[in-house]
Amino acid sequence: MSSSGLIISALALPAFGACLIALTRRSPNVREGITLITGAALLFVVVQLFLAVSAGERPEASLITVVQGIDIAFAVEPLGMLFALVASGLWIVNSIYSIGYMRGNDEPRQTQFYVCFAIAIASTMGIAFSKNLFTLFLFYELLTLSTYPLVTHKGDENARRGGRIYLLILLSTSMLLLLPAIIATWAISGTVEFSVGGILAGKADGAVVGILLALYAFGIGKAALMPVHSWLPNAMVAPTPVSALLHAVAVVKAGVFSILKVVVYIFGIDFLSSSGQNQWLLYIAGATVILSSLIAMTKDNLKARLAYSTVSQLSYIVLGAALATSLGIVGGTMHIAMHAAGKITLFFCAGAIYTAAHKTEISDLSGLGRVMPFTFAAFFIGALSIIGLPPTGGLWSKWYLALGALEADQVIIVAVLMLSSLLNIAYLLPIPLKAFFGTPKKKQKTSPEIKEAPLACLIAIGITSLLCVVLFFFPGPVYDLASMIKLR
Repeated sequence: MSSSGLIISALALPAFGACLIALTRRSPNVREGITLITGAALLFVVVQLFLAVSAGERPEASLITVVQGIDIAFAVEPLGMLFALVASGLWIVNSIYSIGYMRGNDEPRQTQFYVCFAIAIASTMGIAFSKNLFTLFLFYELLTLSTYPLVTHKGDENARRGGRIYLLILLSTSMLLLLPAIIATWAISGTVEFSVGGILAGKADGAVVGILLALYAFGIGKAALMPVHSWLPNAMVAPTPVSALLHAVAVVKAGVFSILKVVVYIFGIDFLSSSGQNQWLLYIAGATVILSSLIAMTKDNLKARLAYSTVSQLSYIVLGAALATSLGIVGGTMHIAMHAAGKITLFFCAGAIYTAAHKTEISDLSGLGRVMPFTFAAFFIGALSIIGLPPTGGLWSKWYLALGALEADQVIIVAVLMLSSLLNIAYLLPIPLKAFFGTPKKKQKTSPEIKEAPLACLIAIGITSLLCVVLFFFPGPVYDLASMIKLR
């Protein structure tokens, strides 16, 4: 198959799979089998594209010309390649987990869940391979719309309220901030195509650059930069597999990926750095890292604590972009993969705890690790990766972010990274320690009937926790893709 055919296949396979899933709604085994087969086929296609990119190729494909100079078009480069690998690989693992979770909790509307999930992955592939801002915007909006039914899946008032906030914030930021930024970029530069070194140098300066950067940074609401972050904690009313999609596989990663891509290919790191307009974004991202970590420490609900942890970790990637240095971009790009592995593990564990023990509050987890040792051991590994401690992959992305900060003479950002890691320890490690060594409250003695979650959930948890460790010992493929991004 040609390279352009592979790109179209990466977009079409999940969409076609969604149709087949809908047609087999009366046969759960067939429906879920189609989900897994589609996921495997997508990963195969993405790996073929990865091999082409690693060999120096830059595959392209064009669908349609909207107006002269603006196409719905795709081009595969290293940054998008990494994002596509993360999303397609974790879709399979999330699907395995979903089978155990959705059946174990007897969730309603399971066919709708799998259909919307597949459409969301198709949207993610469109974002990852977008050749221009117009294409990125179309698939960015499709991702928002396709994930709304997943956020409101439970159908109760809390779910509907969470869904309204989700839709309101993400659509309003993209329509009122991101779209004007794209139009302004077109007016200033005469193009919206992603280009090595950026397209704004010599065509914009001073306050115009700062205003454009602000429109992009806050218009890409999926990056959850404060103060446009509240949709993310409110979306935690969704089932855990959806939370994993939001936090690790697609949605928030689409946000920070888009910010990285805009900084690298629209502004250009040299132009952004020389303009000085990146400084305020460094401070906003740094503040988001610290403040959201402090808020996480106050949350007793496990998913709420993990949600604010995600808000903090996303701003690590924004920091990497705002540093506007080569090492900062490498660190931010690597953190897309490293955070995905660690955070999906933590959410999988949270869902396993809910499925097996029906517990959602951290204060109720004392002693539970003695009857669910596999789940809480995996939680410990995922927590180490988020903190950035060996032997987990999170160490490497934080290392390169710190080097990027030193490269930019931003010692204060190094301090932010160090303080954040200490706060990560404070709000994550007490959870498995309480579970293994804590004494259950007298009125909440651990029931002898509690056992580990269904096997499908445990398989997925085992894969992602192992991935956290593998990325420590073998970070090479992730680093190689990150270092292949052409910045100039």
